[in-house]
Amino acid sequence: MLRRLPLSKYGRIARCLLSNLLTDKPFYPFYASFKLTSRCHFACAFCNIKDEHRPDLPTERVKRILDNLSDSSVALVSFEGGEPLLRSDIGELLEYARSKDFYLLFTTSERKLEHYPMKAYARYIDFLHISIDEGHNNLQMFDRLEEFARFGTRLSIQVVVTRDTLQWLEEKVRRCAQAGANMVVMPAVHMNRTEDRFPDLDRFQAELGWLKQAYPGIIYTPDGYFERVKKRRCSPESIIIDSTGELFYPCHILEKKGPDLSEQSLMDYLVSPEAHASRREMARCEKGCGWFQYFSIGEFTSIKTALRSLMPFRQQRLRYTPK
Repeated sequence: MLRRLPLSKYGRIARCLLSNLLTDKPFYPFYASFKLTSRCHFACAFCNIKDEHRPDLPTERVKRILDNLSDSSVALVSFEGGEPLLRSDIGELLEYARSKDFYLLFTTSERKLEHYPMKAYARYIDFLHISIDEGHNNLQMFDRLEEFARFGTRLSIQVVVTRDTLQWLEEKVRRCAQAGANMVVMPAVHMNRTEDRFPDLDRFQAELGWLKQAYPGIIYTPDGYFERVKKRRCSPESIIIDSTGELFYPCHILEKKGPDLSEQSLMDYLVSPEAHASRREMARCEKGCGWFQYFSIGEFTSIKTALRSLMPFRQQRLRYTPK
């Protein structure tokens, strides 16, 4: 069973969901990606974090941001990077995050996870994402999925596909099905200052469609993601926090930033004239970049599609037995 958050948090989330629904203009965010560091082992052609050389935020500033998110509408915080395991204080941050009023997702592409106390870390993690694909040059980790499943938390494999690697997706899905691991499959977004490796959207949709039928309950990339990309319907219900502590707003792809969340309340910022202007800018954007979290979040917050989109999580709960 998923752990329980305080009733007051569920109440805040419900009120904010209702507000977004009644206004038909997404306003409050429910998912936050927190880039804990810009340091990374890799130099993926489709990622621009390799161009950033920034010192990590001090531990206490990170904790203030987590306090801020805990007091907001955000229900799920994702620790990302770069590679978050490269922070020397990651254990302390995981333990602190566990005490806050949100669920914690942790994303890593570290090839040598055996060098880290992952079973100890897993006590604080609600959802573990291990990113495995050609870009991270760590395909050998597919041979260790059963080992990773014994960490003691819900495991999903994150796969980024490009126009050159889509043809090998079935092999990855089959391996996850054998190990009883869920998958999130997302395209390599064309970020600024990177090579364009975004796959053909129709081909990607068709490939994912038949793989979902062949391997039911494994892939939780929602079907509605593709229609939302085609209709340019991205949403600020998902936010990204830079390794500097600043909020990307309205989105990362535009590289426009809002406040430093170690200093300003997220909920206060959301009602400011600046935030309203940024959301209007997002609504007018014609890029259709396909950034997964901006275009898929609406499927998880919609009454019509949420249960279907979350089905792989529910099925994994039935398969999952802590060791």
